[in-house]
Amino acid sequence: MAGAKTRDLILDIARDLLTGGGLGAVSFGSIAARLGRSKQAVLYWYPTKADLLAALFLPWLEEEAALTENAVRNAPDPEEAIARFVRAIAAFHLSDLTRFRAMYVLPQTLTRGAGDPRDSQVLDRVHKITDRLYAALAAQLGPDPVAARQQALALHSAVLGLSLMAGLAEGLDDPLKHGNQAMIEALVARLTP
Repeated sequence: MAGAKTRDLILDIARDLLTGGGLGAVSFGSIAARLGRSKQAVLYWYPTKADLLAALFLPWLEEEAALTENAVRNAPDPEEAIARFVRAIAAFHLSDLTRFRAMYVLPQTLTRGAGDPRDSQVLDRVHKITDRLYAALAAQLGPDPVAARQQALALHSAVLGLSLMAGLAEGLDDPLKHGNQAMIEALVARLTP
């Protein structure tokens, strides 16, 4: 039990560091200092920064998939499913741009040695989660499963693009001319007839 508490505390500290100072602030030394333990104690639970970041972003990805499933469930038609999806997922990401960056930007910056077995374990989890997300939306989009899945990916990409623009504006301290809600509704209007 103490081990699980330590592992969870490490993640809590990493989230706090990420929120307060970005990826550069998340170091094993900083985590160890806040934890009051040695750097080796942190490395015991998370041997690499990639392992630590995966432990952070996979639960958030799970949350996004569950949010999608709930948002589109019982939608009366594809247009309403799209509108519900865009509103729910955009609100989720725009409410916490640090979490968004950790989910969709930071994993792109990680490199590992070729053939690292942890890569396939993380990818297997990511694929299972994203399969749920896309399957839930695709089920609402039409009878052709291939076309519906492609549309689900395109819709998700559009929402991620909106979130990326909001993140860029925030990162540059250059606010967008239109508020988040206005941009969400503009995207819904464009994606639904």
